Amino acid sequence: MTRIKICCISSETEADEAVGAGVAALGLVSAMPSGPGVIDEREIARIAAGVPPGVASFLLTSALDADEILAQHQHCRTSTLQLVDAVAPETRAVLRGALPGIAIVQVIHVVGEESIDDAVAASRHADAILLDSGNPGLPTKELGGTGRTHDWDLSRQIRESVDLPVYLAGGLSSDNVAEAIRVVQPFGVDVCSGVRTAGQLDPARLAQFVSAVRSATV
Repeated sequence: MTRIKICCISSETEADEAVGAGVAALGLVSAMPSGPGVIDEREIARIAAGVPPGVASFLLTSALDADEILAQHQHCRTSTLQLVDAVAPETRAVLRGALPGIAIVQVIHVVGEESIDDAVAASRHADAILLDSGNPGLPTKELGGTGRTHDWDLSRQIRESVDLPVYLAGGLSSDNVAEAIRVVQPFGVDVCSGVRTAGQLDPARLAQFVSAVRSATV
């Protein structure tokens, strides 16, 4: 079964709704240069503390410095770090050494063939790769939450090139997630705007998304 991660969780109520729908992971967004879903680290810590066993809590961080990321984790106490920008290999190595029980997920923004090499390099010091539709090269970086899809054929090539679980994000909804799963065959799918109405988690859209994933055949 393809895992489901609901990102941009903004409150304990949203976390409870997502957990009740049977998802595998929740994404909690700390400070970002752009994009939706940012909440205060105190709120992230409160939400993460209430996530039940068996459901992963992801801290999305745009920080590049290992000490800054470690300080964030010390405060937020999630089970997973999602690095949304391209950090140095030694940064991931430091994080792995300092946080042996915490999973490290490196985001790769699928912008072209070079993304394959980026993913292969990142996989050496990560526990999973997450493929998204951002553009870190813009003056104001896009590090996720764009609501745009990207080239799923390229994402499949990346998935085939790394020996790690691969999550797929970027513009997913109940209308297209089954096709995305068919093409990419990811370990998990990640959604933010596709299950929201006016920025708020929509129980009906969430249920439709979960049903579409569960009915998809890989």
